[in-house]
Amino acid sequence: MEKNTFATSAYIATSPDTAFDYLCSLKNLDEWTLYSRMTEQVDENTWMGTASGYHKPLYYHVKKLEHPFFYGIEWHCGLEYQKYYQVYPVLLFPSDYIEPGTDEKGVYFHWLSFVDPKRQTQMIMQGIHTVHTSECRSLKGHLERKTGLSGAAKGKYYIDTDTIYVDAPIEVGVEYLSDLNNMNDWAHLLRPDGEVSTFEGNYLDEYDQKVKATLRVQPTSKWYLVEHEFFYPEQNFYQRCPSMLIPASYAFGDPEAPGFILHRIAFWKHGEQLPHGKLQIEDFGAESMNIKRLTEAKAGNLDAFNRGQSYIPVAKRELATVG
Repeated sequence: MEKNTFATSAYIATSPDTAFDYLCSLKNLDEWTLYSRMTEQVDENTWMGTASGYHKPLYYHVKKLEHPFFYGIEWHCGLEYQKYYQVYPVLLFPSDYIEPGTDEKGVYFHWLSFVDPKRQTQMIMQGIHTVHTSECRSLKGHLERKTGLSGAAKGKYYIDTDTIYVDAPIEVGVEYLSDLNNMNDWAHLLRPDGEVSTFEGNYLDEYDQKVKATLRVQPTSKWYLVEHEFFYPEQNFYQRCPSMLIPASYAFGDPEAPGFILHRIAFWKHGEQLPHGKLQIEDFGAESMNIKRLTEAKAGNLDAFNRGQSYIPVAKRELATVG
């Protein structure tokens, strides 16, 4: 896994609209975060406030994201107004995005954060998982309390992720993943069953079960969202995998950072071992390694794969193992 990237998720028993509106108001950070307290409003979408991981005040900025099937925002932070080096993408998946036709109401909250290796402190690295996980729990509690609940609701699904750094221009990665024909190379658990077009095709899985794959690619903010949907017609089963391709320069607030972060999102049903589809996060992770290797090779970069799954600043690469 990419060691500079952290993901936190929760099912929240409230409407997607309500969760989105709540998260778009920076002043609400006062209510559920450990110590992000808004002290002065600068403009409609920007505040100055305190922070849990610093002794210095930060500027906080929120940006709304647009998608036809779910909501999203980005939180931005920095020490100077309009000079933000921290970006926190948040996606809000309605239950019926994960399971079309479900009777479950609610939303799945997914929060992604990055720590630039050049700015890392020991406390930030040691504390970010603990703090963000607890804050996510707090957010869930505050939103569910407002709906009248007196205890934590349990969703049908939970979110798991696989993240890897790809040392190739993001344009190369987007072009490669924007054509299902390339999936023949990187997806070892599926094989084509007839003609495959750019955005859809029929496949057989490792048990010869029929699968229809479709693909959607959308620019989002400064990054790209690539969505693969796998439909098993004989079982009436959907498995969706949205992937985020985020330039490392944007993720880490460093214009000198090359390549991009590939962050893949999987949805698993609590207490159920599926008989079809991908069965574990390692199935996605193995594919991600293939995507990294093949994309970097297309960019003519054959050394990066040996440095592993994480982003390493150029100045520190001599410390990485090169085989």
